[in-house]
Amino acid sequence: MSKALEGVKILDMTHVQSGPTCTQLLAWFGADVIKVERPGVGDATRGQLQDIPNVDSLYFTMLNSNKRSLTLNTKSDEGKAIFTKLIEHCDVMVKNFAPGALDRMGFTWERIQEINPRMIYASVKGFGPGPYEDCKVYENVAQCTGGAASTTGEIDSVPLVTGAQIGDSGTGLHLALGIVTALFHRSHSGKGQRVTCAMQDGVLNLCRVKLRDQQRLEHGPLTEYPQYPNGTFGEATPRAGNASGGGQPGWIVKCKGWETDPDAYIYVITQAAAFDGLAKAIGHEDWLEDPDWNTPKARLPRLEEMFDEIEKWTKTKTKFEVMDILNPLNVPCGPILSMKELAEEPSLRETGTIVEVDHPERGKYLTVGNPVKLSDSPADVDRSPLLGEHTDEILKEIGLSVAEIESSKSAGAV
Repeated sequence: MSKALEGVKILDMTHVQSGPTCTQLLAWFGADVIKVERPGVGDATRGQLQDIPNVDSLYFTMLNSNKRSLTLNTKSDEGKAIFTKLIEHCDVMVKNFAPGALDRMGFTWERIQEINPRMIYASVKGFGPGPYEDCKVYENVAQCTGGAASTTGEIDSVPLVTGAQIGDSGTGLHLALGIVTALFHRSHSGKGQRVTCAMQDGVLNLCRVKLRDQQRLEHGPLTEYPQYPNGTFGEATPRAGNASGGGQPGWIVKCKGWETDPDAYIYVITQAAAFDGLAKAIGHEDWLEDPDWNTPKARLPRLEEMFDEIEKWTKTKTKFEVMDILNPLNVPCGPILSMKELAEEPSLRETGTIVEVDHPERGKYLTVGNPVKLSDSPADVDRSPLLGEHTDEILKEIGLSVAEIESSKSAGAV
């Protein structure tokens, strides 16, 4: 079976996380991703958070699977000439360098269009047009400026960032969708176009339910939030601890072993359609005839008491025993799974969600696989490239002779 993006060539001018997340997803779908790196240096993440000395870090390997690496000094005349040839041969250029970096090299959007009118030029930046447009952004900055931190954390406590990389990786995934959309548009327009995605915008898009609640708040208290009925609401969507954020109340409760296991917890959602079974399971069949408990509206002022009663029951069982009991009753629930548990979960290996890859320098390591499964297009995961591993073969593909390649090396262009 062929791969979905087979034949699409990506000029990958990205580094660290947001851009590499985007281009790795495209590579998983079969695009030929050429990662351009500085000679002798490479992507900064190759050397960051190293667990094995003098070997590419897991930070790099887990964001650059299935790519080819080309070293290129784009500041030299020889390097710029090679870069021009790469633009001619590729379909998409992706970059997340500081604004204006390519412009200063002489490769403005207008110049890129002259070289290759079909080129799709995609970029990640921190902010769109506005007061913060030129500010530098990292993951947690994006979370803070996109509404995530303000709405995450315990009630009456400090804002919190989430462990999920919704700023960097989240924006990279948004950008990948934009690129595929632009490729489809090009198939009937014949022209390339610019694709931009700001990290603030990407985070806010993922926080849309909190923007929903901001508008609901103007019309009264948010009754599914733990502040209701005895707490107070301010002018902005508040932090709500582990409340579900939807119309069905939920909370994290302790399970057997919680005293020594930091992940002996489970999330339980008291969905109205399954409440009868849940009440019976925890020994509160009396709730079903009690007007203070037998309707969703009646339960809203009693959510804290309700989850306290649920927790008394869950503390007598492991999180997996709770799952085994509640799942047949159609009660939505999920154990708090640690990274160790996820890494060792056989079903995630079988589906390719977690993949073991063999690297020539660091040996075998685990990485994430493609979360999107296509029935007729495989998405195999290969190792990340060594620095400059594919330089010669790529230069030959764009028309350089052996003598020209050697000359470029002597001049320090590659």
